[in-house]
Formats: sequence, C-alpha cells, structure tokens
Amino acid sequence: MPKVVDHDARRREITGALWRLAAREGLEAASLASVAAEAGVSKGRVQHYFASRDELLAFAASALRERLGARVSARVAAAGTDPRAVVRALLAGLLPLDEEGRADALVGSAFLVRAIADPAARAQLRTGEEEILAALADGLAALPGVRDPRAEAEVLHALVGGLADSLLVERHTPDSALAVLDRHLAALG
Repeated sequence: MPKVVDHDARRREITGALWRLAAREGLEAASLASVAAEAGVSKGRVQHYFASRDELLAFAASALRERLGARVSARVAAAGTDPRAVVRALLAGLLPLDEEGRADALVGSAFLVRAIADPAARAQLRTGEEEILAALADGLAALPGVRDPRAEAEVLHALVGGLADSLLVERHTPDSALAVLDRHLAALG
C-alpha cells in the first residue's frame, strides 16, 4: 500500500524552517539548501514542494499573514462586543507580545525589507496593511468622539508599528507597550 503523505503538513514544516531561519538570520540567508538543512530534509524534498525560492517565500508570506489574521481574530472574538475592547484587541494582536508573536514579527520584518526591492512582495504587504486599516477604521467608527476613523486608524497603525519595533529591540516590555496603547486609546474619548 502506498504511503499517504500530507502535502500541506510537509509544506508547513518547510515553511516553519524558513521562519526559524529568517527570524535568526533574515530572508537573505534563506536559500533552498539552507531551508532544507534547517528542516532536516534534502534540498530535493524542498524542491518537490516549492519549485523555487520565490515560490517558497510567497507561500511563507501568505502563511504568515494567515497566522497573524488568526491571532488577531482570536483576540477580537475574545474581546466581546465593547467597541473599545475590540479595537484594543485588534491592535494588541498585531504586537509581538509573546514568543510566537515575536518570531512572526521578526519574519514579518524580514519580509518588509524584501518588499522594498520586490514589487510583488510590496503589493502583498500593502494589501495586508489596507485590510488592517479598514478593520481598524470600522472599529473606530463605533467609538463616540472619533471624527475621522480612517485618519485615526493610520495613527494607531503607525503607533503599533513603532511599538512592535520597540518590543523586538526590547525597549518596551509587553506590559509597557500595552500601557502606551491604552493611554492613546483612552485619549480618544
């Protein structure tokens, strides 16, 4: 009887190796051979699932976006129906507050650097940012006193980006980053 292989699981394993490598050394270090070594498989196995480095990177970027989306969605669902709690949960979900979030943020930073020179990666990144801004603006529209939800979404998106960077370089702790976020949200009215 032929062996049944879960192709999605294999692709996720290889992508996990890429994330570990990218989080440690950046995407520049992520060749098919180095990803294979990190995954403990042959380069041929990686090439069986991903025909090229670009295909592997595109898959990893999509998977990272799905992970972030799932983390944000879980936080938002747990926040209940209070609009301010929902906005806070969305923003907190974007911050690297734990080891998983930190690893994802490091890989996300590597993809940001790639997006500077790669138009396809840049378009994918911008699409993700527009989705975040739209969700934030929708949440902010439900808060009393917010006159321009889209403009405030831009400010909050920039604030969270700066806080995320500060968390990565350990200028902020998760608690201090959330305190900054909470102070800004409280000032909204």
